[in-house]
Amino acid sequence: MNFLRGVMGGQSTGPQHTEAETIQKLCDRVASSTLLDDRRNAVRALKSLSKKYRLEVGIQAMEHLIHVLQTDRSDSEIIGYALDTLYNIISNDEEEEVDDVEEENSARQSEDLGSQFTEIFIKQQENVTLLLSLLEEFDFHVRWPGVKLLTSLLKQLGPQVQQIILVSPMGVSRLMDLLADSREVIRNDGVLLLQALTRSNGAIQKIVAFENAFERLLDIITEEGNSDGGIVVEDCLILLQNLLKNNNSNQNFFKEGSYIQSMKPWFEVGDENSGWSAQKVTNLHLMLQLIRVLVSPTNPPGATSSCQKAMFQCGLLQQLCTILMATGVPADILTETINTVSEVIRGYQVNQDYFASVNAPSNPPRPAIVVLLMSMVNERQPFVLRCAVLYCFQCFLYKNQKGQGEIVSTLLPSTIDATGNSVSAGQLLCGGLFSTDSLSNWCAAVALAHALQENATQKEQLLRVQLATSIGNPPVSLLQQCTNILSQGSKIQTRVGLLMLLCTWLSNCPIAVTHFLHNSANVPFLTGQIAENLGEEEQLVQGLCALLLGITIYFNDNSLESYMKEKLKQLIEKRIGKENFIEKLGFISKHELYSRASQKPQPNFPSPEYMIFDHEFTKLVKELEGVITKAIYKSSEEDKKEEEVKKTLEQHDSIVTHYKNMIREQDLQLEELKQQISTLKCQNEQLQTAVTQQASQIQQHKDQYNLLKVQLGKDSPHQGSYNDGAQMNGIQPEEIGRLQEEIEELKSNQELLQSQLAEKDSLIENLRSTQTSPGTNEQSSVTASARDSEQIAELKQELVTLKSQLNSQSLEITKLQTEKQELLQKTEAFVKSVPVPGESEAGMATETTDVEGRLSALLQETKELKNEIKALSEERTAIKEQLNSSNSTIAILQNERNKLQVDITDSKKEQDDLLVLLADQDQKILALTNKLKELGHPVEEEDELESGDQDDEDEENEDDGKDQDDI
Repeated sequence: MNFLRGVMGGQSTGPQHTEAETIQKLCDRVASSTLLDDRRNAVRALKSLSKKYRLEVGIQAMEHLIHVLQTDRSDSEIIGYALDTLYNIISNDEEEEVDDVEEENSARQSEDLGSQFTEIFIKQQENVTLLLSLLEEFDFHVRWPGVKLLTSLLKQLGPQVQQIILVSPMGVSRLMDLLADSREVIRNDGVLLLQALTRSNGAIQKIVAFENAFERLLDIITEEGNSDGGIVVEDCLILLQNLLKNNNSNQNFFKEGSYIQSMKPWFEVGDENSGWSAQKVTNLHLMLQLIRVLVSPTNPPGATSSCQKAMFQCGLLQQLCTILMATGVPADILTETINTVSEVIRGYQVNQDYFASVNAPSNPPRPAIVVLLMSMVNERQPFVLRCAVLYCFQCFLYKNQKGQGEIVSTLLPSTIDATGNSVSAGQLLCGGLFSTDSLSNWCAAVALAHALQENATQKEQLLRVQLATSIGNPPVSLLQQCTNILSQGSKIQTRVGLLMLLCTWLSNCPIAVTHFLHNSANVPFLTGQIAENLGEEEQLVQGLCALLLGITIYFNDNSLESYMKEKLKQLIEKRIGKENFIEKLGFISKHELYSRASQKPQPNFPSPEYMIFDHEFTKLVKELEGVITKAIYKSSEEDKKEEEVKKTLEQHDSIVTHYKNMIREQDLQLEELKQQISTLKCQNEQLQTAVTQQASQIQQHKDQYNLLKVQLGKDSPHQGSYNDGAQMNGIQPEEIGRLQEEIEELKSNQELLQSQLAEKDSLIENLRSTQTSPGTNEQSSVTASARDSEQIAELKQELVTLKSQLNSQSLEITKLQTEKQELLQKTEAFVKSVPVPGESEAGMATETTDVEGRLSALLQETKELKNEIKALSEERTAIKEQLNSSNSTIAILQNERNKLQVDITDSKKEQDDLLVLLADQDQKILALTNKLKELGHPVEEEDELESGDQDDEDEENEDDGKDQDDI
């Protein structure tokens, strides 16, 4: 610190120490001091001098400062001072404050200092690599000045620094880590650094994108509040534009990473009139431009359509249309939103259909297209807004024949609303086409031309449009009205617009050419315009008139004798001259505004005076200029040959289309057959699986059947009996409940004891009667079980007899078969014993008759045996059927026996329970009787006897139950 005070004090006290000497001393101290504190103080002094004495510090201290960066990395403080000093030397940020003080010449010279010092610094590439390595330090005093210094280097000599960073190992990856820094200052300056790094360098843009830059930047935008965020959001959006603009790889990566869906919350701004700060307007403007980068017409068509599809699916297009129809949106945001929606729907049918269905929130609701066209034909609206609406209408109709038909249909007589309650798009276009505002004339003409672009059907439909000019006069066609306005000598912008509409209308439409030539005044007007020698302003109109006349020649079908191709060419040669005609035709492409309009589809003009050419019309001129020139110089014979070639080509095309249709039909048939084959294969597989399942089920049933047969042989023959004791279930609990109630009443009321005893006696008699019924039921069940066992024994005996009969019959069958075999053997032996020819005829005859007789007898016996075998086999099958039925009967009886046994056990349990309850009841009655006796109440002896008899009967019943159990 003493050293620093001495240096600064010497600098301020007297002239003996000039600035250069002070800086030299400080540089010497930085280079020669062995103490780190001295070097640190010297570098800090240089930092304080570097802003005011930038040139001197840069010339003398740069080398020493770089040496400090290399050698003193362990001390973050001196590294920070050195980086700040280098930043002050290289950066031009402080020059604006000095420009007002210093002279103009010195200011101009200082502007080059930054680039010169940058060139010195990056001359050794190791310096940039050293700076990149310092950015890995987490210390704030090292990292932040390092970021600022590298950003300044990129601003001064961007391409050279980019190349050094690109070839350095992990150079870009180190810089990407800045976005993850928790300190907002470093993170925000890191975004600015990446802006400068990615500017106009596709290779670095790809590396940054694949280092997860999209996700990090979108997260920062969300954290900062989307469109309501500050300048950090703006910096992130500029960086995203750098990464995506003219970089198809990054655009594809952005789409496939589903980052388009993350953009939807940006546009949830509502329709409030408040909250539109300048920063919000800037942010939203950049967000809209970012969408336009993804769907720009200059991108590959496939990439653009995929982004358009994603924007519709995630609801981004719907959100943009909401802003489009909202109130209170600033004019520049509304204009940019219209341009954005235009490019999102351009050439993509689904988005175009959705846009056609959007309605403005008015009463009654109007289509958004109609509301926008109202703004386009309204001369009080801003010029840029009208251009944006025209671009939106053009994009809506681009490659959209359905939309073109809908627009043209609003002009046809059958669809016009006679009540006048609603205004259609066609009426607005006609109103703008014939208004007094030349810009409205031009916009309406161009919009209507886009409704006819590459659509011959709508060109023919538009010929039906009739316009009412004034009351009392007959209506005129739209085509005739356009030519009438041309002949009236209106403004150049109006005439250019109408001529572009007529050229688009008549091209590739011979019927429209015929309608145009039907008016005898049209051709003389065009030839007169072309033949005149007018000023430079009228040369463009002459060129367009020449183009229109050339179209009437090239697309002429020679249906009008007075205006056949040859006659029109003769007229041009006589009145204009072929060379003059071609020269006038060339005025169009030579116009300075022609090349400007041919570059981009968007009508982007600085002022209405520059609004002359349409982008699609420049394509038409480029296509027709050459063919019209050839058509003018062709002779009639060449025209005839060309027509013949055209006819043959048309025939060839018709044949080709026929075969294409046939191939298409065959392809469809093949597809159907393939589908049928696939369905049949599936059905076959299903049937095969069903067959296998059924086979397995059959096998399972067979196995079960065999097991049942085995089990039937092992079952015991005895059966159970069925008991009717279940009828007692509903009676006994009720009686017990009554008895309990009566006992309680006896305890509480001694006066009613006699009546309760009488009721009890009657109940006892009922119980006696019910006790007799179980005994009879048990006897019946025993007899039933005995009967069932007898039936089972009989069935088993019958089964044994059937089996014995079957065995005896099988023995008889085998015996008969053996006899048959013996007879056959005898027959063969007899045949063999027949003598050979040559013997006497009489012997032969007798032997033959004997053989025939024996054979007939044998055949008769064989027939009888076959009949017997057949009868035995039938008898055998019948016995098998009886056996099967008996087996099933046995199984049924076995099941019934099991059920009866279960029922018998249940009834026995219930009966035991009832007996226990009756015994308890008797004991309670006896106890009550004893109590009555103790209380002195007289009890008759009959009651005691009855109670005693009841006890005896209970004991007898118990004995009977035991005997029955034994049985």
